[in-house]
Amino acid sequence: MTENIATRDAYGQELLALGAEDPRVVALDADLSGSTKTSLFARAYPERFFNMGIAEQDMMGFAAGLAAGGLIPFASTFAIFAAGRALEPIRNSIAYPRLNVKIAATHAGLTVGEDGASHQALEDVAWLRAVPHMTVLAPADAVETRLVVRAAAARAGPVYIRLGRPAVPVLFGADYRFEIGRMNVLREGRDAVIVANGLMVAAALQAAEILAAEGIEAAVLNGASVKPLDTETLLFWAARAGAVVTAEEHSIIGGLGSAVAEALGEGCPVPLERVGVRDCFGESGQPDALLAKYGLTPAAVAAAARAAVARKK
Repeated sequence: MTENIATRDAYGQELLALGAEDPRVVALDADLSGSTKTSLFARAYPERFFNMGIAEQDMMGFAAGLAAGGLIPFASTFAIFAAGRALEPIRNSIAYPRLNVKIAATHAGLTVGEDGASHQALEDVAWLRAVPHMTVLAPADAVETRLVVRAAAARAGPVYIRLGRPAVPVLFGADYRFEIGRMNVLREGRDAVIVANGLMVAAALQAAEILAAEGIEAAVLNGASVKPLDTETLLFWAARAGAVVTAEEHSIIGGLGSAVAEALGEGCPVPLERVGVRDCFGESGQPDALLAKYGLTPAAVAAAARAAVARKK
């Protein structure tokens, strides 16, 4: 049976482990440490934990100061507040001077669920991807999240890590490797290529099984590194398959789908179908029901792949 673990839980555990290994690692939170799981770090290292209250902009400025002093701050809150409310200090106080701040934003996407549109960050990747010097990462499961957190800590400069609220399937084993700026090929296929990240990686793998039963062989690439994007691997598989689908728990505007579209437009123009939220806000509801309503399902990914393949003819 597949184990389900929330990426925010994996983040909390790995941050705790990093704290034990490196005294430069500090954590900040905007009064949501129980939800973001930085509470684990706070209990173990209270002298290195800063609850900034409901003051996300102040938190980012404070994190910038800590980084300027040689520390490695991880600043956490919900994605809508981290990327939205605090965008200006992220841009001017963190990214502009290239300070070594890691922004680990939880509760991204539709699957915040009942909190509704005001809390469902569907634009955060677009906002942060446009900021110069910013690395943007969206891991698929708990295993990849742990690796992403470590890669972020080791990388000089600002990093945005996109994490989710619900428990999601653990897809990868102990031998899985993650590298910033590289896509992992999870499945090979000659007819289409599906590029996904976050919880949509599991949906993409299921879609590939659906398509295989119909005689359509779809490759699946894990696009956890949205910026920098692995254009080399993307263009290789796009040229080989001749049709591309993107799948993300984010608006189709400005996120993974846009990054892939830009790369294909410049390097390998082929039919592209984007699966994601289509220029609208979310609403309150159960996570699975919201994913179904907004077309973020294996069936929807499979349908997009059929459409992309049909456009080759």
